[in-house]
Amino acid sequence: MDANSIFAKVKEHTPKILGSESFSKFAVLIPLVEKDEGIHVLFEVRSHSLKRQPGEICFPGGRLDNRDKTEQDAAIRETTEELGIERTDISEIHPLDYLVSPFGMIVYPYAGFLRETDHIEANPSEVEEVFTVPLKFFMETNPDVHRVNMGIEPEENFPFESIVGGRNYNWRSGKMDEYFYTYDNKVIWGMTAKIISHFAAIIQDK
Repeated sequence: MDANSIFAKVKEHTPKILGSESFSKFAVLIPLVEKDEGIHVLFEVRSHSLKRQPGEICFPGGRLDNRDKTEQDAAIRETTEELGIERTDISEIHPLDYLVSPFGMIVYPYAGFLRETDHIEANPSEVEEVFTVPLKFFMETNPDVHRVNMGIEPEENFPFESIVGGRNYNWRSGKMDEYFYTYDNKVIWGMTAKIISHFAAIIQDK
């Protein structure tokens, strides 16, 4: 292979996160609702019958599948399925920064408006309840931030003999910040809290 062939291949390549093809990909929607007292953010409480994160607070959303042409399609599809609404009930859908988890997951958040909430019929197999929080709360409230230390533990068959230092190699440990908001005795934390904090920062130009 000559230099021209090499650079032709590089020129055609679209950069992405290295290894992202093996990541699990999810999309969520921050549903904004207009009420008499101002804009609110709608949240879900996950069904207690779910195996993964039962009872936790989240945004509508889920894993991308073959039906979705784009990440936005996935966010819309999951929102309509979970809230029992139509695609036409959602407007002004815009992407935010995507989030890469240290656990091999990419989350693509979007913000959008729900025209109304009176006809929401949440899917009971996925959603325990829905509630709203004034957007103003997140704009005026800094999240509590707590750090989680993440250690490294190589597998038993790791080839220590191939690296300098062997079993005494000085691995770099990791740290992860977890965000927490508490509103009306409801705790919003984790990725959901990080995404809404990011959204509040965007609209305040911070």
